Amino acid sequence: MLVLSRKAKEALKIGDEIEIKILSIDGDQVKIGIEAPKHIDIHRKEVYIQIQEENQAAAQTVSLDVLKGFGKK
Repeated sequence: MLVLSRKAKEALKIGDEIEIKILSIDGDQVKIGIEAPKHIDIHRKEVYIQIQEENQAAAQTVSLDVLKGFGKK
């Protein structure tokens, strides 16, 4: 893991297309801004984990018989 220190109004670049800027720091809360192409999904980690869990649960509820039926007309 890369660990960097940044002050308010300073930024990080990830590749050519992503910039993360520290907008403000207030006590223990840091406000960040992220500029990235629209095709890149950006989620808070807890939301990302919830999406993954829901996707796994949905995948487990579909039976193989239902999936086999998609190829038949």
